[in-house]
Amino acid sequence: MSQSWHSMLPENVLQALQTGSHGLGDEEAARRLAAHGPNKLLKNRGHGTLKLLLRQMASPLIYVLLAAGVFAAMMGKGTDALVIFSVVFINTVIGFLQEWGADRTIRGLMDMAPEYAVVKRNGVQKKLRAEELVPGDLVVLQAGDKLSADLRLVQVKSFQCEEAALTGESVPVTKRTVPVDDQAGIGDRYCMAFAGTLVTHGTAEGIVVGTGMQTEIGKISAMLQDTPTPDTPLTKSIAKLGGWITISIILVSLLLFAIATARDYPLADAALSAITLAVAAIPEGLPAVITIASAIGVKRMARRNAIIRHLPAVETLGSTTVICSDKTGTLTKNEMTVTGVWTGKETLEASDIPGIEGENMLPVHQLLIAGTLCNDASTEQTNSGELRVGDPTELALVEAFERTGLDDRELRRQYPRMDELPFDSDKKYMATLHKKPDGGRVLYLKGAPEAVIPLLQTSENFKAVREMAQQYAQKGKRVLAFACMHTDADQIFSGELPTGFQFLGLQAMIDPPRLEVKESIRACQEAGITVKMITGDHPGTAAAIGKELGIADGHQPVFTGADLSTMDAAQYSEAVSSSNIFARVSPEHKLLLVEALQQQGAVVAMTGDGVNDAPALKRANIGVAMGITGTAAAKESADMILTDDNFQSIRAAVEEGRRVYDNLLKSMVFVLPTSVGLGLVTLLAILIFPTVDGHVIRPVQPVQVLWINLITAVSLALPLALEQMEPDIMRRPPRQQQQPMFSKKILLRMFMVALAMALGTIGMFMWEYWAELGLGVVSASAIAEAQTMAVTTMVLFQVVYLVNCRSLTHSVFRLNAFSNPAIYGGILLVLLAQLFFIYNPLMNQLVGSM
Repeated sequence: MSQSWHSMLPENVLQALQTGSHGLGDEEAARRLAAHGPNKLLKNRGHGTLKLLLRQMASPLIYVLLAAGVFAAMMGKGTDALVIFSVVFINTVIGFLQEWGADRTIRGLMDMAPEYAVVKRNGVQKKLRAEELVPGDLVVLQAGDKLSADLRLVQVKSFQCEEAALTGESVPVTKRTVPVDDQAGIGDRYCMAFAGTLVTHGTAEGIVVGTGMQTEIGKISAMLQDTPTPDTPLTKSIAKLGGWITISIILVSLLLFAIATARDYPLADAALSAITLAVAAIPEGLPAVITIASAIGVKRMARRNAIIRHLPAVETLGSTTVICSDKTGTLTKNEMTVTGVWTGKETLEASDIPGIEGENMLPVHQLLIAGTLCNDASTEQTNSGELRVGDPTELALVEAFERTGLDDRELRRQYPRMDELPFDSDKKYMATLHKKPDGGRVLYLKGAPEAVIPLLQTSENFKAVREMAQQYAQKGKRVLAFACMHTDADQIFSGELPTGFQFLGLQAMIDPPRLEVKESIRACQEAGITVKMITGDHPGTAAAIGKELGIADGHQPVFTGADLSTMDAAQYSEAVSSSNIFARVSPEHKLLLVEALQQQGAVVAMTGDGVNDAPALKRANIGVAMGITGTAAAKESADMILTDDNFQSIRAAVEEGRRVYDNLLKSMVFVLPTSVGLGLVTLLAILIFPTVDGHVIRPVQPVQVLWINLITAVSLALPLALEQMEPDIMRRPPRQQQQPMFSKKILLRMFMVALAMALGTIGMFMWEYWAELGLGVVSASAIAEAQTMAVTTMVLFQVVYLVNCRSLTHSVFRLNAFSNPAIYGGILLVLLAQLFFIYNPLMNQLVGSM
């Protein structure tokens, strides 16, 4: 099963698989089915519900919270423990619901094979379930069939397959039986037909040489299961931050326990002081802020046509340094379009084609008429409108004719077809015979220039035709030549066509780039992001599209899959760095290119729509699948799906990703000083406060700490997730993976804010405590009132600091005061909550306020 079937003669393939023109016998087929197993792909079960749920808690911050909750419960602080566990629960549920909803995508690879196939068994054609196919079976194919196994073709008749989902080739591929080179890539194996592709034209017979996981699609499926999904830059940064927080809290808590013990505190009080500091220093609200802010980013991206499947992937595009884009359907429209015509004397762009007025037929009109009549594409009227059916190349010829203002169906009625010579992959031409309105006959010829030129009149300028065809081909365009012959015959001669055709001209076509893509690529490049094209299409076509879109300057080399296969590790790394265009690449090459870029430190976004893109989509830091033309396999492997298949949406997603990261950073810069400040309040109290009646005086109780960290901090931090984009967001380089989340300047800023909060809170506590004692209030009541004042002071510090955190790079006075109304809503909510904290009797009882 591992042989290079494409390099073998058909008779040698039959001999190797011990089969023949009558197919296998039923007994032999049954034996092979038992030996090779059914022709189906192994299911990738994905994430189970429980695994998905537990994955939401795989964060150091969550571990710290759980540990704090357990310690609080052990110390008899049930309220504290309940609040902490509630935070973990809410954070987990939000993340789970987001990913569970996105994870219901269909298992794409399982839908690639049709249910039935026509095979010959004992010389008799029969219809079998696709899973019953075995190596050696002789399969009969016709237009419209979807292949369910890999076949070595042994007979073909005008046979073409559409392989875009597997290879990225934008037009159907003409097949033949002649062997190809052993090293030929999938897109160049013209004697093979692959599982999951579609027959668009002609008939064929082929021998099954690969079933199930041994097919090319099966190999991709295996690659998907073996390909790990990398952590996002955000999860790495948060994991590192959580690790530092964990270590710091443990060390400081142990230090505080030792200090309290040295000051002769009762052991229970010393332990409670350490737990209080841990509860104070843990940013309990941070996981909720991160999760909810990411979810807000998800909804905002959805409004800009980007669906995020995993919450941490929201900000990854903001850190992306390289976008590896598939060409067909992503950068281009995935539809052939005639862009230029040449009549031998006149060259016209498609937009300059004149209309037909009356009987005044120009040479260009004769050329376009030939392209429409020597054509099998058709237009059908349906309930939902006009439906075009046929080969993309032939549809492009019809659309070019319609630029003249006439209807192709009316033209066919005026020139009814009398006979035809179907396209032959060996002869590379097609001919049709038509009856003219005046009763005469005209024979139209369409084909590759090198096939049409030998059939032209000797008076034609063969050299000029060849040179013009070459000029079009060098621009990455597909070129067809057209000719005609007036005749009295009522049918086409069998065999070879006669010479003496009159040359009508050339039509050049290409799968055109999307109009808006060039600007989007330029914007990405200005943002420090390199755009690379990785496609299965022809190198010339890829180079032409790449130059037009500004991906390459025309001087960079274009590497093919064959080139990459001969390179060692150093050469491969150099190729990845020196070129932005890679053509005729296989799924394995795409995967290796992504991995090579990641080894160089790049954060890679991979876009694609085909089955061949799926492994690279999964391996990339963020995989971006097309929502309209994308296969289910591509969507299943991606982190993000574009609902409009538009590269411009990637630019929007990059902006949103950077905005999400900026706003998450603002939220963390806001939340962390509060936790650090509360930790300092506890630490300073243990160091300097006396004991009263054998008990430690605490400026804030553990449950009050939770009130500040959860209720007020979260309510104030979340509005920061709605901040507008910074004005220079797409003019700065991507954030580097090794770059710390907080710069030294921001760290100093947070520490100074935390210190100010701590000193202000302690100062207000002491002022209120001594004032109350001076009025004759008992110590317990004085402490309660002073603690209430301390909590209120900390909350008011947060309100003021919130406004300062709206931008980390610009003065708050330079911002539009009303660009984010949610800020004022959050402040109002917190002030009302604080009044409830102070004056509600139930709260007085629960949290000890007064």
